[in-house]
Amino acid sequence: MTDKPLISIEALARRYPKRGGGETTVFEDLWLPIQKGEFVCLIGHSGCGKTTILNVLAGLDQPSSGSVIVDGREISGPSLDRAVIFQGHSLLPWMTVLGNIALAVSSRRPEWSRETVRAHCQRYVDLVHLSGSEHKKPAELSGGMKQRVGIARALAIEPKMLLMDEPFSALDALTRGSLQEEARRICRETGQTVFMITHDIDEAMLLADRIVLMTNGPQAKIAEIVENPLPRDRLAASMHRHADYYPLRNHLLEFLVTRSKSFASEIEGRPYDPRKPAVVRPRATAEDPLPAAASI
Repeated sequence: MTDKPLISIEALARRYPKRGGGETTVFEDLWLPIQKGEFVCLIGHSGCGKTTILNVLAGLDQPSSGSVIVDGREISGPSLDRAVIFQGHSLLPWMTVLGNIALAVSSRRPEWSRETVRAHCQRYVDLVHLSGSEHKKPAELSGGMKQRVGIARALAIEPKMLLMDEPFSALDALTRGSLQEEARRICRETGQTVFMITHDIDEAMLLADRIVLMTNGPQAKIAEIVENPLPRDRLAASMHRHADYYPLRNHLLEFLVTRSKSFASEIEGRPYDPRKPAVVRPRATAEDPLPAAASI
C-alpha cells in the first residue's frame, strides 16, 4: 500500500429536506482514506447512511457537501472506474453468462475485438469457478451462481474500486459462506480495492482489512476504525480458533449494541476530530484471553 490513498472521502455530508421546512442530516463531516488494494467494510445500524455513502461513491447520489476523490479526481457521476455489486444479481435474463459479462466489458473497452472480449470474459468466468456454464442463461443458474456472474462482471471491467452493497445477504448460509471466501480470494488475487457495507459482523471479520464503525443516524459519524488483527489467510471455518477472534468480535458487537447509540455522550467534554477518528486493533491479552471468548 502507498501513503497516498486511492480513494479519499472528504468532509462528506448528506441532508434531506423535512416536510414543513428544515433539514435532516443523515451524516456529516465524514473523512475516510482508502488505500489501493484495501478491503474496507462499513458497519452501522439502519438509518446511519451506509447505502447513501455507497451511492455517493458510485456516483448515483450527490453529497450535500464534501467530496469523494478517486485517483486524484473528484467524482461527479457514475463511471466504469467504479463497479457496483448490489444485493440482487441484476443480470439480463435473455443473455448468457458470457453475454452478461461481455456487455459490461464491451462498454468499458469498445476498441476491443469480439475475440479479445470473449477471451477476457472467459478468464473471469474461470476465476469465479463457472467454467462450463458460459452459455447458460440466468434462469438456469442457482442464486449463488448468479451472484458469481455479478462478481465476475464487476471485476472484468477492471475498475479502480469495487463497491459491494450486502451482495450475499439474500443467500442461504452455506452459499453465503462459500461466496464470501470466493470473493475474498478473488480480491486478494486481483489486488482489487473494495468498499463494502454490511450488517454481518462475522462477514466483516472474514473479509475486511479495516472495519469502519458508524454511529446511529441522524447526524451519524465515524466513531472509530477497527484494524483487523486476524491473519490475512484466515478462513471462515477456522478463524474462531484464533486468539484475537473473540476480542475483535466482542468489540464490534459491543459497539453495535451499546456504543453506536451512546457515542455522542461518550465523547462529550473531550475532543473529537472527524478527520482522525480513533483507530483500534482489538487483541487478546496474555493475562486473560479466555473470559473475552466466554462472553459470547
